Parts: sequence; C-alpha cells; structure tokens
Amino acid sequence: MASTETQAESTTPRTGNDPAASGTAAKGGDAADLAGLEAGLDALESSVVHRQPWLRTVVSKAVPPVVAIAIVLALWQLAYHFQLKPHYLLPSPVDVGRSLQQKWLEGTLLGFVWTSISRGALGFVASVAIGTVLGLIVAQVKAVRAAIGPILSGLQSLPSVAWVPAAIIWFGLSDATIYAVVLLGAVPSIANGLVAGVDQISPLYLRAGRTIGATGLAGVRHVLLPAALPGYLAGLKQGWAFSWRSLMAAELIVNAPDLGTGLGQLLEQGRELQDMSWVLAAIFLILVVGIGIELLIFAPIERRVLRSRGLLVKN
Repeated sequence: MASTETQAESTTPRTGNDPAASGTAAKGGDAADLAGLEAGLDALESSVVHRQPWLRTVVSKAVPPVVAIAIVLALWQLAYHFQLKPHYLLPSPVDVGRSLQQKWLEGTLLGFVWTSISRGALGFVASVAIGTVLGLIVAQVKAVRAAIGPILSGLQSLPSVAWVPAAIIWFGLSDATIYAVVLLGAVPSIANGLVAGVDQISPLYLRAGRTIGATGLAGVRHVLLPAALPGYLAGLKQGWAFSWRSLMAAELIVNAPDLGTGLGQLLEQGRELQDMSWVLAAIFLILVVGIGIELLIFAPIERRVLRSRGLLVKN
C-alpha cells in the first residue's frame, strides 16, 4: 500500500502551494511573454516585400504618363481641328513634329540642345559649390543667419528674369551675363535647402559626432552633410529647376551671334519669325530636357538616399 501511494504521489503533477511548481510555471509564462514580445517587435521592424515582375513594374510606371500625353495630344488636335485659334497661331502636333524633323535633318537640333545643357550644367555646378558653402555658413553661424537669412529667402522668390537687365549692364552681351543670371537664380535655393536640412538634424547626432572627434571639416563631411542629405537633395533639385529657368530667361534676352544658339535663343528666333510651330517645338525641347534631367539624375539619387535610410521599400 505504501509503495502504491508513493508511486501515485510521484506521478501526480505539483500544483497548489508547491513553490517549485509555481516558480517553474512563472518562468515558463515569462519566457512565453518575452518570446511573443520579441516576435511582435520583429514583425514591426520587418515588412514582407513582394517583388513584382519587371514587366509589370515597367508597365505600371510607363502607362500613366503615356496616357496623359495621349490625352493632351488628343485635346490639342481637337482644338486645332475646330480652329479655336487660327492655324497659324495654333499649329497641330503634326506641324510641330515636322518643325522638329526639319531641324534634325539640318543637323542643328542637337547643337541647340547641347549648348543649353552645357551652360546649365556648368552654371549648376558653380551654384552648388557656392550655395553649399553659403548654406553651411548660414546654418552654423547665428549672426550670419540673422543678417542674410531673410535676404536669401527674398532672393529665392525673386524672378530670375529680373537679373537679366542688370547682368547685361555689368557684363554686356556675353556668356558671363548668362552664367551670372543662373548663379543668382540657383544659389539661394541650394543654400536654403541645405539650411533646412541642417535644421532638421537631431542634436544627438551632432553631440555624438563631437564626442568621437568629428569636428570642423571632418564633422561637416562625416556628420553634418550626411545627416542633412534629404533636405540638401531637395535644395539641389530646386536649384537645378531655378538654374534651368534662369538659363532660359537669360538666353531669351541675351542674343548675340558669337554666343551660340541655345534653346532660349531658338525660342526667340521662332518669335521673331512669327513661326508658332518653331516656338512650340522649342518649348517642347525645353520641357523634355527638364524632365529628362529630373528622371535620369535626381530621381535615382533621391530613391537611393531614401532607400538607404529605410524610407523607401524596394519593389
């Protein structure tokens, strides 16, 4: 009988007021709760990414703009057909295409485009160099910000064409006039973009950089500029837009035989000849170059920066 009772006690689970059983159950419950918490945190940090086939990705990105362009061309053709304006004032898309074809067959079209792109690129690079230094000084020195910060904001809102008469008086009908207008139009945007990016940096990053010895130029290179990169990149994009617009404004007015012919001069020549097909073709080329620079240069850089910071999910 005693052996039977002993065996029954050994096979019965410990419950009730048994301290060992209670401790074991508590530990098991804590471990389960901790595992559930860790799983929940992992689920928050990780996201399931479903890669779409490349063909579907291309179609999803290409179809909307193609449809939009088709609608614009259809409305344009309808306006031409019903003569909302006389044909010499509103040519058809086909007439504009023929004008572009004529310039292409003459071998001058690429020269016009390259002249403007080279001017815009050189002016933009110079604007980046000046605007970056100016933006860092304004962002870091309170007295300088109080003195010229509002001036930079005012210059950014000033139309670029307003600088053309002054630049002509200063430099005459020369390339210097065109580049001066580009610089005055783009530098404030780049500087303000960098200042906005620096203002958004967490003070913790700056203190951490100083703690590890990243001060002076090293701090700017390794801490300040990388942390301010999203705002700085937005300023660069806006700076390019301003430099391209400033360039077109300068080329429209600064017209001399020894300057070469850019897209702005091409547009002005069409106006002088009262050739609306020529004018609309020049506007089309200006638009294509602006969109092309955005899609081929700035959009990939922006996606890479956002993806590196976990703000953009790969598709």
